[in-house]
Amino acid sequence: MSVLALSGGIGGAKLALGLYRVLPSEALTVVANTGDDFEHLGLSISPDIDTLLYTLAGIDNPDTGWGRSGETWTFMAALETLGGETWFKLGDGDLATHIERTRLGISARLLPMTDDRVRTRLRTEEGWLDFQDYFVRRRSAPVVRNIIYTGASEARANPDFLAALAADNLEAVVICPSNPFLSIDPILSLPCIKDALRACDAPVVAVSPIIDGKAVKGPTAKIMSELGLPTGAAAVAQHYADILDIYVADEADADEIAGLGIPVRLTHTLMLTVDDREALARAVLAAVSRVF
Repeated sequence: MSVLALSGGIGGAKLALGLYRVLPSEALTVVANTGDDFEHLGLSISPDIDTLLYTLAGIDNPDTGWGRSGETWTFMAALETLGGETWFKLGDGDLATHIERTRLGISARLLPMTDDRVRTRLRTEEGWLDFQDYFVRRRSAPVVRNIIYTGASEARANPDFLAALAADNLEAVVICPSNPFLSIDPILSLPCIKDALRACDAPVVAVSPIIDGKAVKGPTAKIMSELGLPTGAAAVAQHYADILDIYVADEADADEIAGLGIPVRLTHTLMLTVDDREALARAVLAAVSRVF
């Protein structure tokens, strides 16, 4: 048995942890978005990979959803006194991760979507912005007009990602409740990935990142509105329509998603606790087994 999850950072990592805790050891493969990656202070920064890494290892910061628990900031304080750039925070422990990553005892496979350079860029009312400039430096404030994934059309999907999609024992592909445009679309923009998902024998199930018209965290609803899309769970399902077999949404959205034309399962999708994450993971896997 194996399950493949596509994920961005905070929201996706919560469900990834739930899947990791309820599935058999080593049954989970998580493919992480790398469109958020950038170079900073001479280091290669991979925010979504590290959020997943810390979450699955049980050392994530529960207050922020990103970074390490019990982080210290001596490096950043020293950098500030030298007049260095401090708009992107790297804690002391996080800095060590960026210098030399380890698996931290995780039995799940955590894969970058590609080893090639893909960068998410946003055309805003202020002009084109790199993802981290938009998301961290500008705190998602500028109005978004368009989003592109530079380098994606030439990038090669991670070969282990493609192998996982073709595996005989694959039972489900789970699109975690990450931002569809900033976290999942960079993965789907890689050549052949949508075709591989459509050809995959396992069902593809997506979990809505929207509850009652609002994003749990981050600018998902804001971006949808700015791109002229309805800010609802149904719009997210329609965004994935060409690859989707099952959709899991919150019970609060029952009326909105009626008549989608694909199998829908309603459950409690807000993940405030570890128990919530495990419960949603079980609901997602149960939805797959009931339909297929």
